[in-house]
Order: sequence, then C-alpha cells, then structure tokens
Amino acid sequence: MSWIAPPGIAGLIFDCDGTLADTMPAHYRAWTSMLEHHGIPFPEARFYSMGGMPTAQIIGVLAAEARVEVADVEAMVAEKERLFLQRLDVLVPIVPVVAIAAAHRGRLPMAVASGGYRDVVARTLERLGLRDWFAAMVTAEDTVRHKPEPDVFLEAARRIGVAANACAVFEDTDIGLEAARRAGMLAVDVRPWGKV
Repeated sequence: MSWIAPPGIAGLIFDCDGTLADTMPAHYRAWTSMLEHHGIPFPEARFYSMGGMPTAQIIGVLAAEARVEVADVEAMVAEKERLFLQRLDVLVPIVPVVAIAAAHRGRLPMAVASGGYRDVVARTLERLGLRDWFAAMVTAEDTVRHKPEPDVFLEAARRIGVAANACAVFEDTDIGLEAARRAGMLAVDVRPWGKV
C-alpha cells in the first residue's frame, strides 16, 4: 500500500488505536474483564462502533443503557486502562499505515490525535518505536468535546501549525472519520488496507 499526500496537503494526523497500532483486540479484552464485575454487557460490535470515544464517556453510555449505577467512573477508567497496559507486549503496528507515516516523516509535520488517554497513547507509541515520529500528540485530556466532534483534530492541526483544510486524517472508525470531515480535513479510512 502506498499513499502519497495529494496537492494541498501539508500535514498528516493519525489516530492511534486501530490505525497506527493493532490495539483493538487488547482493548476489548480489557473492557470485558473490567465490565463483567459491574454486570455491564459490551458486545464486540458495539465496542467497535464506539471506537474513538474516551473510556469515561463509554462507561457512562453503557451504564445508562444497562441501568447500572456506577459509583466511581474514574476508578473504572483506571482499571480498564491498567488491564490494557498489561497487554502492551501483544501490540503490533498496522504496517500499511506506519509505512505512510515513515514515508512522510521529516517531509510533512505529523501529529497523533486520539480519544485515548495520554499515558496509554504514549506507551502504545513507545512500544512500537513511533513516539518521536510525531511533533504533537493530542489526547482525551486535551479537549472538552470528543469524536465525532472535530476538536481533537483541530487542536492537532494547531499544534503542528497547519491549516485544517491542509491536513489529512487517517482513521479506522466511523466517528473518527466524521470528526475529520467536520474539521474540514481530508478523511482517509484505513480499514480497507487491513493490518499487514
């Protein structure tokens, strides 16, 4: 797979989970492990449909749907992220997307913009040897509104000094692609490229 930035594109923004890194199976195992203690179901198809949303927001939605009172959302977030970080050793890069980043590294400014939390995203990128490839990393802590709102991508563009309409966003979820479109950016769906 080779992708060349089209004319007018001056910056690249990459989602992390499911785009640069094949993390989704490990995230799903962490989710189900944590949620089973609270009696909250999370079917796999639903998990993938909510990709890009911060953990606390997902917990709120699922708990409301299951009519389960949760006493401490932050403790649940911490537990889910702890369970995921225990699985870092199984993570692998999504080769076609990392190849695009490698081809444009040093040629165009690049950022990571994720609905994940800073420590988890940073450790994922470090695990894959990609952390220093990106001039900026924008995560759930950096914006009030989250995907499908455009804020995370607009903030990433601001941090790399590139106009929104001159950025291409690489994403693997419907809500992430919608956020890119709302930001006025070129939205590139990486799902058809597969994982290897």
